[in-house]
Amino acid sequence: MGHNHTHNHNLGSHNSSEDSSTKNILTAFLLNFFFAIIELIGGIFTNSMSILSDSIHDFGDCISLGIAFVLQKKSNQRANEKYSYGYKRFSLLGSIFLSGVLFVSSIFILVEAVKRLFNVQEVSAQGMLWLAIVGIVVNGAAALSVNRGKSLNERAVFLHIMEDVLGWIGVLVISIVMIFVDFPILDPILSIGITLWVLSNVYKNLRSAFKILLQRTPEDLDVESLKKEIEGVKGIISTHDFHIWTQDGISHVMTIHIVANHNLQSIKEEVRTIAEKYNIYHLTIEFEDENYNCEYIKDKD
Repeated sequence: MGHNHTHNHNLGSHNSSEDSSTKNILTAFLLNFFFAIIELIGGIFTNSMSILSDSIHDFGDCISLGIAFVLQKKSNQRANEKYSYGYKRFSLLGSIFLSGVLFVSSIFILVEAVKRLFNVQEVSAQGMLWLAIVGIVVNGAAALSVNRGKSLNERAVFLHIMEDVLGWIGVLVISIVMIFVDFPILDPILSIGITLWVLSNVYKNLRSAFKILLQRTPEDLDVESLKKEIEGVKGIISTHDFHIWTQDGISHVMTIHIVANHNLQSIKEEVRTIAEKYNIYHLTIEFEDENYNCEYIKDKD
């Protein structure tokens, strides 16, 4: 029996999810841009250099979010001759880029916060209180818009915005305390705590992204259960040369050799149904009979 290949070409099956991811990131971008303008005006009005500096930081965030949006939108394109598996990994590039920006900016903030432990500066409590409330509301809405997403790009955007949300929560706490007590060292202490939290999550996000690039088996997939279900299909004698990887952490790819003598079409359809339960939307099956000596088996011997 020769090689009988069957393919499940469902690379574009997540259109609604993909559109949702793009809209979520666009919403986060628009909200962040809106608040950056408010910060700029507020910084000029209150004559606060710290607020003006943060507004510049937020405009930098907007550039990062804009790039993440473009890459997420690009990832929705269907497969073609140049990218036969589609563009889903462009979303992964957005995640890596944002994580890199977050890492650099977090290190900078951490260094500055440590400096301020030894050189405590006074803050304008009243002005910071009102801006903190606006910052929490606007950035909180942006965070909620991407928190529902599943892609690594959306997770990176979420971390990016949560850095601002937590920062403004810290500012709110400090401003309330400072209205009653002169204790400005709280500012750098809270900043250090928030930055360490962000850095730990950046590490987790980058680790997940590089696992995908190195084609590790998806962490959310129970390979043994999947194998058992496939090998339990009527007509399948055995399976081998079993490979699974993921394109973006959501859509998975699988290739498998199946030894069977009859009902190939029925087996193919049943295996495809099982695979889709595990978010496998590109499936390649090679059928063999019991007498065929697969090169894979020869290599194993």
